[in-house]
Amino acid sequence: MAKVISTLFISADGVAEIDPGWHFPYFDENMGRAVSEDYDTSDTLLLARPTYDSFAGAWPDREAAGGEDAPFAKQIGDMRKVVASRQNLQFTWRNSELIDGELTDAVRALKADPSVKGILIPGSLSVVQQLLAAGLIDELRLLVHPVAARKGRRLFDDGDTAYHLGVTLTEAFPTGVIRVIYTPKTA
Repeated sequence: MAKVISTLFISADGVAEIDPGWHFPYFDENMGRAVSEDYDTSDTLLLARPTYDSFAGAWPDREAAGGEDAPFAKQIGDMRKVVASRQNLQFTWRNSELIDGELTDAVRALKADPSVKGILIPGSLSVVQQLLAAGLIDELRLLVHPVAARKGRRLFDDGDTAYHLGVTLTEAFPTGVIRVIYTPKTA
């Protein structure tokens, strides 16, 4: 069964809605390596529409430009991209498709599909929150930045039930970013 892995840049106070002002000063080769490792786990990207729009607006051009990030841009261009949206979309980026039906049903089907190696959710906070609530996230891979963003959407919203997490890996980078891989577990 394929794993569903969420990868997020997050501030020390839990904000997972990226602001380039607090994110990019901490991006270095260590974070680049961690991100590459995350993408290497999977052959399918699961994206909310806003994340898809952002990626599709940037990565195909970077691939075509042939710069230093062109190989990574090609890698994610070649991946299957499954997009969660309540609107019909016209896809401009190769290997993109709209989820047919409900998100949780589609993810269960993807997990059970023997041809799927792994499912990676970069960003896409609304998708991550829904799948956490449904118990469908296998790993949370967080790159915790040493900054209190103080505004923006948080990964963990208010709710009635606590999420218990087991730590699989921690790694501290010289920039102060801490990489933490969690696995949700039952209390």
